[in-house]
Amino acid sequence: MKLGKKILITVLIIVVVIFLSLSLLVALFGKKLVESQIEKNLGMKATIGGISLGLPLRLSVSKLEIGDLLKAERISVSPNLLGFLAGKVVLDGLTIVEPVINIEQSAGGKLNFTLPQQKGKPPEVYLTGLNVKNGKATFVDKKVLPQGFAVALDTINIDISKVMIPPTSLNAKFNMSARLIDPVSKKLGDIAFKGFIDFCPKDMDAVFQLRDFNVVYFAPYYGDFISTRKLLSGKLDIASNLKAKNDDLDVATNFRLYGLTYVSQETSVEGELPSLDLAKNALDLFTDKQGNLALEFNFKTKLTSPSISVSEIKKMILSAAAKNLASQNPQDLIDKVVDTVKQFEGFGKQMKDIFKKSP
Repeated sequence: MKLGKKILITVLIIVVVIFLSLSLLVALFGKKLVESQIEKNLGMKATIGGISLGLPLRLSVSKLEIGDLLKAERISVSPNLLGFLAGKVVLDGLTIVEPVINIEQSAGGKLNFTLPQQKGKPPEVYLTGLNVKNGKATFVDKKVLPQGFAVALDTINIDISKVMIPPTSLNAKFNMSARLIDPVSKKLGDIAFKGFIDFCPKDMDAVFQLRDFNVVYFAPYYGDFISTRKLLSGKLDIASNLKAKNDDLDVATNFRLYGLTYVSQETSVEGELPSLDLAKNALDLFTDKQGNLALEFNFKTKLTSPSISVSEIKKMILSAAAKNLASQNPQDLIDKVVDTVKQFEGFGKQMKDIFKKSP
């Protein structure tokens, strides 16, 4: 009994000595080491306010700044000792508090940072959990607008946790949310993504939601893709159910545009032919009198390599919009067709006048 107590006390003393030694090393050399490694890999000046080691073996970095790219109030992580004994880099519970990320794209498409080039095979790093609290990410795009198109994700909160039993499981639950804002903090929409993903059998069950999305603000990106007329106002709600089994991903989406209004008395360029692209005219032809468009569509892809082409998107819009016609007043549809015909009559008159003026 006494021998057992002595062994226990000895082990505790050894653990305390090791912990105190590590804490001293971190306090003396950790700050410079972390700063130099960041600068070496990213090519940006890095500063940290402090670094510390706490129980149970949790490394914390405060007041991190990496050039103009990133700021974070605190970052902390716990290395998994069992993982190290198994020859793997396993990190438990990475927590990032109040990160601020600034990304800028130049007119030539170059970003304000470069990813480090890996020399040789990079070490395999396993993360068992991620928690982001009250983050913000700002994006300025000078490629789409010379003066820069700016948008930000605010109040970013992310919680990802891996199932602990069995230890080899790659099943992770996630819950993410953020708010879209413009440069003066005006709300542009809300984003939420929640569910689980299992990387081993490649299964997934999740729900993605985009609410009160201001479609007019993002006009520089979609142009006349959804309408040949200029929108004055409009909101978008998207609710998607994502279900995957053995890498086969099915996405069922409820798409609702509402509150659409247009710039009045738009003038067309003389001799310009009205668009015959039905996908682009989906708003004009299929919205109801209140400026609402509700579509439901599905598409299939791969979980590990999701992709969808513009032509496939157009086909889905047309197919879903055709189903939407049944709920509209027939007279409203006739009026819209008449308006479209009048556009072409106007085009014909323009061409006739042009040829009359020609010598």
